[in-house]
Formats: sequence, structure tokens, C-alpha cells
Amino acid sequence: MHDPNDTEQQPVVLDRRTGPHGEVVLRRHGGLLQIIANGTFLMDTSDGRSERLLVDAARDALGPLDDRPAPSVLIGGLGVGFSLAHAAADPYWGRITVVEREAAIVDWHRTGPLAPYTAEAFADPRTRIVEADLVAHLHEPASAEYPGYDALCLDIDNGPDWTVTEDNDSLYSPAGLAACAARLHPGGVLAVWSAQPSAGFEKALRNAGFDAVRTEEVAVARGVPDVVHLGIRAA
Repeated sequence: MHDPNDTEQQPVVLDRRTGPHGEVVLRRHGGLLQIIANGTFLMDTSDGRSERLLVDAARDALGPLDDRPAPSVLIGGLGVGFSLAHAAADPYWGRITVVEREAAIVDWHRTGPLAPYTAEAFADPRTRIVEADLVAHLHEPASAEYPGYDALCLDIDNGPDWTVTEDNDSLYSPAGLAACAARLHPGGVLAVWSAQPSAGFEKALRNAGFDAVRTEEVAVARGVPDVVHLGIRAA
């Protein structure tokens, strides 16, 4: 039994903010940093395997560069920064855009406790941080400022069936998936992280016209595996 007076075992809130999407909290629990949104645990700094797989699975689906330009990737959700740091460590990617709607999370990376995880990635000239709602960003038409992408790596919820806020549901709807396809170049890859497999989401991807739909698993210590759902926009 843990001693309730042992501060090493008790979560310590480092910052708590309330914004338009509710409350977001950064806390330290032992040696880990954790992000909690509206009382729902999102992620911590314990591992990062599934976040790195999210990026690698998209890269593998795109294939080798050969003579084509380095592809662009949008990372939806900054979180604790594992996906961004992994993408920035890879010269394969030519442009890395991160869309994060919580200003607090961006602040924690720029000057706060999460800075050690992403300082090099933030300084990388390929990286651009966009403070915006991901769903709204994806529905914007491509432009010179925000052109299309070769890969969308999305990790803003605990999965299509377990969203952090109700308005995120629209991302996994037919209209949301159509918006994802519209922002992808032909042959581009949509990769969506989930805390558990979703057969319904696989069907939704196929219904939205994505090809080569599949699910890759990431083993966890206990319980069902984390997964990455993948689909390719038809060329």
C-alpha cells in the first residue's frame, strides 16, 4: 500500500487552465508528466511507442522518397510531444505542421516543463506550430499558407469512440473524413491513433473512399493494445 503522505506517489498539479474547450491540467506524478483534459487522462511521458508508431506508420505507407520531394506531415495534437520530436528527428519529412488548440499545451512546450521533450523540434526550421482547432483547420481549403499534406497523423482523442470533447466527434464523421481526404494529396496517408481498435472506424474509412485501410497494434503492459488506424487517399 502506498503511503498517502508520500509526495512522490501523489500527483502534483503544475498548471491548471480553463479555456473555451474546458479545463486542461499538467501534473507531475513521480517522474512522469501527465496531461488531463476535462478530467480525462490523455497521455503522459512514460513511453511514446504508439505516438512514434503513428508517424512511422504514415512514413512506411508513403514509401521511399526516390526522386520526389520530401513529404509534408500534419500532426494533429501536440500532447507531450513524442510525435513531433520523432518526426523532427527524421530527415524524411520536408515540412512538419502541428495543430494544437490548447494554448496552455503550447506554452508548456515553449517555456514550461515539457520544453525538454521538444526544444530541438520547436527550433527545427521545418516545424510550424499552429494554434487552432484541428477540425476547423482541416475544413479550411488548401492555400499557399496552409497547403495540402502528404500525411495526416491525428492524435487528439483517446480514439474515434472516446473523444475528449463532443465537438471532436465530427472529425470521425463522413464530413470530417471527407475533409481529411481533401487536405491530403493523392496517395496521401491518414493515420489516427486510438486507445483501442474500432471496427466501426475502419468501416467509416472505407466508406469515405480511403484505400488500403488497416490497423496496426502497439502492445501495452495490460489491457487492449493501442492501435493506429490507417487509410490512403486514392490517387
